[in-house]
Amino acid sequence: MASRDDDRFRIRPSPPKSRAGPRPQRFISQVLKQASKAGASRSGKTIGRPANTFGRGRVAATLAGRGLGANARRVIVKGRFVVLQRASPHSVAVHLRYIEREGVTRDGQKGQAYGADTDAADLRAFEERGKADRHQFRFIVSAEDGLEMEDLKGFTRQLMRRMEIDLETRLDWVAVDHWDTDNPHTHIVLTGHTASGEHLVIAPDYMAHGMRQRASEIATEWLGPRTEAEMRRSLLREVDQQRLTGLDRALIRQAGANGIDFTEGNPQDRQRQNVLRARLQRLEGLGLAERVNANRWTLRPGLAGVLNTLGEQQDALDAMRRALKGAQRELVLDVDGKQPVLGRIAGKGLADELSDRGYLVVDGIDGRAHYVKLPAGADLGGFPMEAIVEAGAAGKKRSVDRNILAASRDGIYATADHAAQLRQAGNRDPQATVEIHVRRLEALRRAGVVKRVGDGIWKVPADLPQQAQRHDLRKVQGLAIELRSHLPIEQQVHTLGATWLDRQLLDEGKALAPQGFGARARRAMQQRADFLAGHGLAERRGQRIALARNLLPTLRDRELAQVGKQLEAQTGRSYRPLQDGQQVSGVYRQSIQLASGRFAMLDDGTGFSLVPWRPAIESLLGQRLNAVVRGEPANLDLRWQRSLSI
Repeated sequence: MASRDDDRFRIRPSPPKSRAGPRPQRFISQVLKQASKAGASRSGKTIGRPANTFGRGRVAATLAGRGLGANARRVIVKGRFVVLQRASPHSVAVHLRYIEREGVTRDGQKGQAYGADTDAADLRAFEERGKADRHQFRFIVSAEDGLEMEDLKGFTRQLMRRMEIDLETRLDWVAVDHWDTDNPHTHIVLTGHTASGEHLVIAPDYMAHGMRQRASEIATEWLGPRTEAEMRRSLLREVDQQRLTGLDRALIRQAGANGIDFTEGNPQDRQRQNVLRARLQRLEGLGLAERVNANRWTLRPGLAGVLNTLGEQQDALDAMRRALKGAQRELVLDVDGKQPVLGRIAGKGLADELSDRGYLVVDGIDGRAHYVKLPAGADLGGFPMEAIVEAGAAGKKRSVDRNILAASRDGIYATADHAAQLRQAGNRDPQATVEIHVRRLEALRRAGVVKRVGDGIWKVPADLPQQAQRHDLRKVQGLAIELRSHLPIEQQVHTLGATWLDRQLLDEGKALAPQGFGARARRAMQQRADFLAGHGLAERRGQRIALARNLLPTLRDRELAQVGKQLEAQTGRSYRPLQDGQQVSGVYRQSIQLASGRFAMLDDGTGFSLVPWRPAIESLLGQRLNAVVRGEPANLDLRWQRSLSI
């Protein structure tokens, strides 16, 4: 009988099902990844791996730099592909504002963006042109001999023209030259569309190698090939650096199973071997290399990661010294948040200029200087120089939560009971203290941790500190940075408003160290006391200073009255001060930063009121809000009907 094909039994295994945990890498993937880390050549020249087959510039990536020799000028190009939908709504504006910041020109002035045909690019128009883009490219181009290039603009424009040829389209870009570091460099922002409006897709090999080779070609054309003396000086500069260098990458590539062996080295390359030996001796001093014998060395595992960390630490120390301008401080790099850091902003910048991850140099009230990394996405523009900030661990247990629980009876917290307890304990301003706790309760109520059962009454759980901590951890990762005052302390001295200095006076300066910024704040406190005495809000009694009752609310009300009159002249509407328990309704027109804090202006058509601003209402700009003032200062309460209680 003839057999039929469909009667045959064939085993066809299905693809393996996904399992929990990280997916194991294939062996070849692991090899390629490690080869890339070790500095292997680009894929177009790597045996056994084809060049990229997608994106513009994939052919140019294999051709760029073919005519360059070992004496070519070196250029570093760092690139980042930014998916705009995943970035924050204002990430482009923040980045453009950063690269045009103050102090980046040769003479320390504000940077000026330029483009292919203009020396004064319109960044708003550029941002608008790329508003519909799916992605954006950001580059930093830094020539090793950038100091010898007088015309960085010309260099950048020539590089972008060659990129247009390689990518076969006109490019829409802006750039800003920075001269504020040892190596001048250029920030380039490139839109994600072609001249015909399509998505601009650049081949990975061109991003990784082709652009750098084109920049190296131009630098070599401009300055000529490097001489033997220049190459030797360049290598010797790397010997003592505490960061990952080209010498380290060469050593990692040269290391075999038995380490680095100089026995069979090329006699003609003796000079380079001597430099590598000198670098190994330096690494040995750092505990990152070990001498086996006169010609053989071994490298510590993870060498590149350790050197990268050392380089970041050195950059942080350099940034702190520049910010302090010669002032003597103990420098603290590892701010873990266990002990809050409070002080003035002495300097700020980006730890990683491509990822927009910012840092602050905080001159602390403890007499030390601290290097504080900002959370991802934080806007440096929100932290003015010389402002007062506090950095602490996000998600740690807060004393305010413990105080709320301690002041509660049978799971009920009442503002009246808490204020009575504070008066009995001798608190100078119980109402202001209670309002700090009320603001915290309102935040926890919106998160569902506590429940408000009446005016000034909340139901709190027995494990409030633990639940509040979990809530904070979900909100913020890393350090939490809070702006305590946007004014320098010298300006706070003579300001009519509730300032950070006033809070230090109420605390009698107990947290201020006798040296550094702590000593400076103490002197400012004495001047502030004299100012308050002149306004009848303080009195000197020998060495002691007697402050008026309800000092902070009084100062705040006086500042609001003063600002209200100014706004009356501008708007033609009357200012309406709010009393405790008074209801108000109006359209949220604008926010105003005052010494006493930030306030929102509610306009009812004929008059306006000023109420404390909260981040939650910023998305409601131009909408009508309903508010009720409770206590001093007033507090914000968002309800699901989009009506607001403050």
